[in-house]
Amino acid sequence: MSTTQPIKDMKQLKLFKEYYQLKKPNARNYLLIIMGLNSALRISDILHLTCGDVFDFRRKEWRTHITVREKKTGKENCIYMNREIIEALEESAELLLRGPGDFLFFSHMHPDEPLSRSQAFRLVKEAAFYAGLDSGVSCHSLRKTFGYHAWKQGTPPALLMNIYNHSAYQITKRYLGIEQDEKDAVFREIIL
Repeated sequence: MSTTQPIKDMKQLKLFKEYYQLKKPNARNYLLIIMGLNSALRISDILHLTCGDVFDFRRKEWRTHITVREKKTGKENCIYMNREIIEALEESAELLLRGPGDFLFFSHMHPDEPLSRSQAFRLVKEAAFYAGLDSGVSCHSLRKTFGYHAWKQGTPPALLMNIYNHSAYQITKRYLGIEQDEKDAVFREIIL
């Protein structure tokens, strides 16, 4: 059994993101990928988002933040909806034609229920296969990919620890593979 990994290669990440947008267009599936990559939320929390969590039906505008009570930790988390999320929502605006309490990622077989974790896993694996990612990619890779690239772009690990609601810095370091990457960099740079 392989360990879930972040998608580190930018070319593969681009292919992964484009799969449900360009190769096999599906607004719901594309939004799922984009939401997972840009929110750092666990898949269980993403699948239970409602239309009202992302769109203010009274004001007729996108919300700026998603507020969730995490299923795993019970902690409240407030996530900023960045440009990528808003653009993906705009591409899939027909999903919001339902009601504010309806699931954003609903099952086509049972529209009053959220998409199942196993179906989300299959969707992620299909896009991963297209991008040439043979193993180590799962729904949790979306969350890890966010953190890995945020760290590579200069976000301090302590801030990522807070974003992830981790209880210890060591968990975040191990989670992102930071220790190994830092060690690898030393070996890459030292030439004796």
